[in-house]
Amino acid sequence: MKKAKIDEITLSYLRFQNPKENRGNIIVFFLIFLDIIGVIFLLGEPMIPLIFWSGIIPVILIHLWAIPIIIAPYNFERAYYLFFGVYGVINTFVYFLVIQKLIYNTFKVESIVPAFIGLVICVSLLIVLNWINIRSLYSGTYSRLQKGEKTLNLSPIAAASGIGYVLAQFILSSFFVESVKTLIIIGVFSLLTIATAFFSTSIHKYFFIKRNMEKVKQVYPEFGLPKKLRKNT
Repeated sequence: MKKAKIDEITLSYLRFQNPKENRGNIIVFFLIFLDIIGVIFLLGEPMIPLIFWSGIIPVILIHLWAIPIIIAPYNFERAYYLFFGVYGVINTFVYFLVIQKLIYNTFKVESIVPAFIGLVICVSLLIVLNWINIRSLYSGTYSRLQKGEKTLNLSPIAAASGIGYVLAQFILSSFFVESVKTLIIIGVFSLLTIATAFFSTSIHKYFFIKRNMEKVKQVYPEFGLPKKLRKNT
């Protein structure tokens, strides 16, 4: 039976790392972005119990989820993309909590206004970056970029959303924070949040793969197979 031709838009999205690289991503990003940068700030004194437990519970859950993917990255090759997207959401949320801790703990802010506005800004960033990812896919932008062709450049939109997020957090924090050092730290966390929020786009990729498994198998026949059943590992 003749295989159906795969359109260029689909092919542009079916570009995967090998499972070993997936495992490496988990270890590196967990260690640096989540544990060292995020969790250490949550654990630091003084501690706000509500902020700490709000962050540490999802962190523990995502670490538990990571164990089987690290142990058997070949078997969980498809699940990795859902996992990595959820990790991006959790890491983004942890950074949001760290920023709130800096505002509330260091400067004894009592109003819920900065937390509410900060959460709205954080969720908006996740939505915008996922929208950019989906638009880039279905407009053919990814396909044209991979071919090296000139294309509609969505980078100004992405840059604007990222810069807007940092400025929004910075301006919001400036109303409650007087320390320049703390404002700089908040600015750094805001920049890191853009990266972790972009990781959340992997959730869409997971569902795209799930809907197009036949096409995935055409391009990568060994996708999702255990290591022992693969010829090229």
